[in-house]
Amino acid sequence: MANDPKNLVRTNALRPQDAAHLKHPMNPNSEIFMHRLSDHAGIERLHMNIARIPPGKESFLPHAHTFQEEWVFVLEGAGTAVIDGDDVAIGSGDYLGFPTDGTTHHLKNTGVSDLVVLQGGERTPREIGRFPTIGKTALFEAPKVIFYGDDGTVEELPLSRWLATD
Repeated sequence: MANDPKNLVRTNALRPQDAAHLKHPMNPNSEIFMHRLSDHAGIERLHMNIARIPPGKESFLPHAHTFQEEWVFVLEGAGTAVIDGDDVAIGSGDYLGFPTDGTTHHLKNTGVSDLVVLQGGERTPREIGRFPTIGKTALFEAPKVIFYGDDGTVEELPLSRWLATD
């Protein structure tokens, strides 16, 4: 609405075509359509997103955070949360919380409709993530990510590589 305060985000007015279309560059099955709610409201110290993962797709890659706690609340659909390598069925009303204790986590949509989640956490100037399934540790420091392989390799990617181009 034209007279709404900047603090109000009417999620039912968000258009699907305006969502960020994201894919993890190291997981061809990754696909998420995300609206950054906290950005719309001017929130800077935490982030909150509403995201849709299509059937048969995944969030990013199994990962653990070093500095940023993260949480997920399932609004619609059914899926699987991979938590420290174990598959756990999730559905509407389920909440997942991931402190910085090394717990790896990842979402897969194993249902027949979009898996719709609220997802959020802390924003810090940099983050270190561990990706055990690909043997890498990453330093996230906008506008780039540097992946350090367990085998000694180093690969720098711009954050723009997470934006889908198709």
